[in-house]
Amino acid sequence: MDPERNRSSQFLVGVGSDLENFDLLEKETENENDRTYSYREPLLRKRTNTTSQIAIVGANVCPIESLDYEIFENDLFKQDWRSAKKGRILRYVVLKWAFALVIGLVTGLVGFFNNIAVENIAGYKLLLTSSFMAKGQYYKAFAVFASMNLGLATAAAALCAFIAPAAAGSGIPEVKAYLNGIDAYSILAPSTLFVKIFGSILCVSAGFVVGKEGPMVHTGACIASLLGQGGSRKYHLTWSWLRYFKNDRDRRDLITCGAAAGVAAAFRAPVGGVLFALEEAASWWRSALLWRTFFTTAVVAIVLRGFVQYCATGNCGLFGEGGLIMYDVSAADATYSAPDILAVLLLGVFGGIFGSIYNYCVDKVIRTYSIIHEKGAAPKILLVITISLLTSSVAYGLPWFARCIACPTDLTVNCPTVGKAGNYISFNCPSGYYNDIASLFLNTNDDAIRNLFSTDTTKEFHIYSLFIFFAAIFILGIITYGIAIPSGLFIPVILAGACYGRLVGRLFETISSLDTGLFALLGAASFLGGTMRMTVSLCVILLELTNDLLLLPLVMLVLLISKTVADNFNKGIYDQIVKIKGLPYLEAHAEPYMKHLVASDVVSGPLVTFSGVEKVGCILHALRTTGHNGFPVIDEPPFSDTPELCGLVLRSHLLTLLNGKIFSRDRILCGEEILCRFHAFDFAKAGSGKGLKVEDLDIEEEEMEMYVDLHPITNASPYTVVETMSLAKAAILFRQLALRHLCLVPKSQGRSPIVGILTRHDFMPEHILELFPNIKPHNN
Repeated sequence: MDPERNRSSQFLVGVGSDLENFDLLEKETENENDRTYSYREPLLRKRTNTTSQIAIVGANVCPIESLDYEIFENDLFKQDWRSAKKGRILRYVVLKWAFALVIGLVTGLVGFFNNIAVENIAGYKLLLTSSFMAKGQYYKAFAVFASMNLGLATAAAALCAFIAPAAAGSGIPEVKAYLNGIDAYSILAPSTLFVKIFGSILCVSAGFVVGKEGPMVHTGACIASLLGQGGSRKYHLTWSWLRYFKNDRDRRDLITCGAAAGVAAAFRAPVGGVLFALEEAASWWRSALLWRTFFTTAVVAIVLRGFVQYCATGNCGLFGEGGLIMYDVSAADATYSAPDILAVLLLGVFGGIFGSIYNYCVDKVIRTYSIIHEKGAAPKILLVITISLLTSSVAYGLPWFARCIACPTDLTVNCPTVGKAGNYISFNCPSGYYNDIASLFLNTNDDAIRNLFSTDTTKEFHIYSLFIFFAAIFILGIITYGIAIPSGLFIPVILAGACYGRLVGRLFETISSLDTGLFALLGAASFLGGTMRMTVSLCVILLELTNDLLLLPLVMLVLLISKTVADNFNKGIYDQIVKIKGLPYLEAHAEPYMKHLVASDVVSGPLVTFSGVEKVGCILHALRTTGHNGFPVIDEPPFSDTPELCGLVLRSHLLTLLNGKIFSRDRILCGEEILCRFHAFDFAKAGSGKGLKVEDLDIEEEEMEMYVDLHPITNASPYTVVETMSLAKAAILFRQLALRHLCLVPKSQGRSPIVGILTRHDFMPEHILELFPNIKPHNN
């Protein structure tokens, strides 16, 4: 059952909350925590689906819907398709490629703007702090450092709390859920895009242990969604070509391109972006989409390359180059022997263990923070302020425990670094010395990673300094994710992984020939594999990021080991967050216990059906009293010899048809008039939040007794399965075909032509295990 709207004043974090569509149902009991309702239509079975139909998007609780990825083959669609000429088909194909080009251009520009803004804001903040440090005004330096961080953090939190709560967090779980067929209010809205861009700049500049890479994926998806709205009547953007994209299927393809473009813009990794979309984001893939996604990421790479050359001339501000430079480790010797392989195996095991611990802690923190977020905007902002003050205190305070290190004599760069980012920050040290912990904390996160990846600098960081930095980043990364700011997980994980990778390199330096900078890269790969549980895409992203193909075998090995180890403890971080947020995500495989059930075992009521020619009042009553988005249409005598399933009609199509008021006083077929009056594009999906609602209909009392012919808007070829099909088989079919509704038909004749309708909520483990509590979930 897919509700149109839901309201709730309280929620449980995670899937399985007993929350139904409160404002669409008729009757509620006195118990506020366990509401039940009665429908006027008889129940198919004495049960309803009670899995949660609201979810957490960003830091906001909102109702969720399924998307209509299936091609709806009704008479209007067939008529439109038959009338399509070659010119129109060519325009459609050209427009898809043009949109891919625009997505790449815009995402590349946004990625460049993000980098330059973060580098300059954070750069001037650190420059001002270091100027006070140079004068010996340490308390004033901390006050300036903490207050600037606090101001930037508060601004980011205010944007998220008041303008677009859906922009909080990474955004990758939400994009992943959307591409799986789940829609939620404002998940890809223009306001979300605005806050994602500027909120990400503010919070990264504020010194939080977060990255802008995850938000860039969400940003790319929002840009693609905005282009794929199919025009706007409100702003008179109704060019006829744009209407081709007024459907969920084409929007899904555009958003897949946008997600890949976001990764390409964040890491300057075009091939990695394509593979990320394939491996992690998209639930459905085909070769045509591969070409367009690759084209989009190639455009992003060209845009960023052009700006790199532009910034190299000094036109991007004092600190404008840092965020666009790759972590180049190709200068280091990548030859390795048996002891190096042993160290890599150790790194893989460490990555798996640390990754699973990290995921477990993030899970608990998000669940805890959700209780605070539930209380309103002010507690969200206060939480952000608290974490900001803690982060500033740690970043400024821990370097005081470090010893000053004499600058190396064979350097080609300045030591200590003054007035800009670099490997050697003096902090409180005299001339000719630097503070290694300050060189990591009092830099942007990108520069800190660059310092850890730096080659031929084995003794640059003390071992105990690396321990301190690893512990601080590990903890700060956990407690920062989940607060109401746009925050990515890639950078904290890379930072922590590079830190313990460099540690292992120092421990093995007597028997290993690999540079400690390369060990840092392998450590980052191991921690990424242990948290994200991706392999191919991460491998390519890291290789594109570091420009060193010689490390390919070691990176592949460490990713495989870390993923294998971590999979024994819990799921990947994004899969866990999807579950925590209550998003009904359909996995690629069926649960083992589904093999022992048939489809009819889990179908839930109420089932509301319409006749092929139905009374207007009956349709309006069903739309007002249920939240269903799909209704079976059954033909009965005199329109057929026996009752037979005519097909499936969508709620949105019924609203458009009723709004057109093509009614008849007698129960007759009038499909020709409907085909003449309506065009297929009249039934196309509107943009976010712009669809017709029941309240918008103006039906007179006398029209309630009239009839309307549903045949022209009924999908005459819905996907159907027999009621005795294995539930595991039905689940695989449902996901692979990207369905919203799956009709169950009876095995024997002489019964109603339809037994029920399966939606994604009927495949959720919470629903199934509630119906069959004796089933053991992990039994084979």
